[in-house]
Amino acid sequence: MKGTALDQYEEIVTDALKSYSAKLRKSFKTAFIQLMILYMALPRKINFTQMGRYSDSSEQRFRQLFERELDWMQFNLFLMRQRFGENARKAIAIDASYISKSGKKTPYIGKFWSGCASAMKRGLEILGIGIVDIDSRDCMTLRAEQTPDKAYLEKQGEDYSLVDWYLDVLRKYKDKLLRITRYVVADAWFSKAKFVGETCLMGFHVISRLRDDAALWYAHDGVRTGKRGRPRIKGEKIDFEKLDLQRCEVLDIERGKAYSIKAYSKTMKRNIKVVVHYPESGGHKIYFSTDLDMVAKDIIEYYRTRFQIEFCFRDSKQFTGLNDCQARDLRKLDFAFNASLASVNIAKVMRQRYYPSLSIGLLKAYLSNVYILKRIFSKSGLKPNRTFNTKLIKELFGFVAEAA
Repeated sequence: MKGTALDQYEEIVTDALKSYSAKLRKSFKTAFIQLMILYMALPRKINFTQMGRYSDSSEQRFRQLFERELDWMQFNLFLMRQRFGENARKAIAIDASYISKSGKKTPYIGKFWSGCASAMKRGLEILGIGIVDIDSRDCMTLRAEQTPDKAYLEKQGEDYSLVDWYLDVLRKYKDKLLRITRYVVADAWFSKAKFVGETCLMGFHVISRLRDDAALWYAHDGVRTGKRGRPRIKGEKIDFEKLDLQRCEVLDIERGKAYSIKAYSKTMKRNIKVVVHYPESGGHKIYFSTDLDMVAKDIIEYYRTRFQIEFCFRDSKQFTGLNDCQARDLRKLDFAFNASLASVNIAKVMRQRYYPSLSIGLLKAYLSNVYILKRIFSKSGLKPNRTFNTKLIKELFGFVAEAA
């Protein structure tokens, strides 16, 4: 069965493992490749019981594998370069995602915000770091970190908050991320003064969205008045219902009007570049970048592409079992979250190379059918490469492709 979709999938995983500078044991490589195939081949829930049931390895082998440490950032960086190439228009996307989980012994279980339910729900949360490509409008997840609960944050000190923890995660990976791009794009929750200020000190620029009622002032033109006292740092307050068009740059966009302004944020205590979008439906949206030299139209494009990281979470939950891990150990949970997201990355590379017309869901169905067919032949003792079985194999693979 050489040259099947499973062989193509395995080849991508093997190439990604070769990118490691540290030497990996052969036993680990074999188990890891088998695991990544199972993530795209298993129907329904993806847990240790299912892994043992649908493979030749025991359930215990996978439990032990999940205790191992792996540089997921390095693994996914290889896949990201395969998917996006050296395109310069990239940004680092960060976002949190709610993970459904029950039980009392699971570490860091608590109440977290669920976007789907628009409410706080009991479970887990992960912070995802990904790279979005603006031109291809896609995202590749690099790393996921489990968000600690309220008790953990309180132990770190009175002034330590969730924002501080998010910043610590960025500091942990900043050296590798800065080699890719300086732009960090996040939703409006991250437009807090502390997050923006500390992120800029790391060497990044932040692109995000402000509240519709944000208080901003026109940036001061720098001309001194000649009067005594502290120099002016801001001009008049911006009235978004009546912009001073002489200080604005008009942008050519579809579905509404947009204007670019250099503004001063009193909360952030810095000048920022703002794009105010007035959609045809009414109201306005305020986007900003800490890079004052950034092309105004790019601010909107970068922010809107940020949403692609949400699709990474969605695909992982639908197809690769992001919600399915039943472990109660931090190491195993971390391995499970990142393996689920990495398998979606592998599928994206595979789609680009071999199956551009298939969605992630159809590709998973195809791989699952091929995997089951391969196991049937391996357990039945039939030789699929025999001359008298060639026609049957071709018909079966044709059936599998149509089913997918």
